[in-house]
Amino acid sequence: MTEAAPAIFVALEASGFGAAIRQSRWLYMVANVGHILALMIFAGAIAVMDLRMSGALSATSPGYILKAARRIAILGFAGLVISGMFLFTAEASHVIMNRVFQLKLGLIALGLLNIALFEIFVTPKVRDLPPLTPLPAGARRAAVTSVVIWIAVAICGRSIAYF
Repeated sequence: MTEAAPAIFVALEASGFGAAIRQSRWLYMVANVGHILALMIFAGAIAVMDLRMSGALSATSPGYILKAARRIAILGFAGLVISGMFLFTAEASHVIMNRVFQLKLGLIALGLLNIALFEIFVTPKVRDLPPLTPLPAGARRAAVTSVVIWIAVAICGRSIAYF
């Protein structure tokens, strides 16, 4: 436990739930594997949407791709949040003080902001476009931004243990 951490995170780690995760032979491992599987689901769905918004897969209407992949991305993100909460709780006081983890949280916020801006400004312009129609420039910018942000989040996530 890191005593320099804010009290709420020390208490979370010291809670019965935190102790159960640390003491279980299976909980932390299952959460870790679940986090990686959820990351694969999320990253796959995001990659499909970003590829389409970058101009690839143009034989399919952008609205269809967005609708189908969005559901999968939401499912993957929910899995990341749930499994991440288990992993975080086990070592909350240490992890919250980790600069790489803090960077990861900031990048997640930036990624979610990118999604929100995409949904507000780009989705209405591309939702009803037929296949093979050129996409607006904002679609490509949002897609490239998305790829860069989510790859950086994954890199930070895998790097937390080393800092």
